[in-house]
Amino acid sequence: MDNSLKRRKKARASRVMRVRKTLRGSSDKPRLSVFKSNQHIYAQLIDDEKGITLAGAGTLSKENKNTSFQRKSKEAARQIGVQIAEMAKAKQVTTVVFDRGRSKFHGVVAELAQAAREAGLQF
Repeated sequence: MDNSLKRRKKARASRVMRVRKTLRGSSDKPRLSVFKSNQHIYAQLIDDEKGITLAGAGTLSKENKNTSFQRKSKEAARQIGVQIAEMAKAKQVTTVVFDRGRSKFHGVVAELAQAAREAGLQF
């Protein structure tokens, strides 16, 4: 692997760890982890104590296939935020710890967070 690719990969991993080193999810207050790629966006509720994923939603989910929400956009991020909040309510979860990963809190990540808050999640 080229040296510059190794350096970029290491820098990305350190950005993720800088955010996640203070965040821990539990069964009563799971971690809402957001991952954003070039074409899609995903959100998961994670219980770090047990090491399991409680719920997940993304632009590649079955509910979003063949709809206008199958690609990354602010509208799709709002829809994912509402879906993950509904899944959390079904599991009797009201408060979460927000994990933005290596992404800055603006654009589609901020839209997803705002939609989840409006749908009833507290963080």
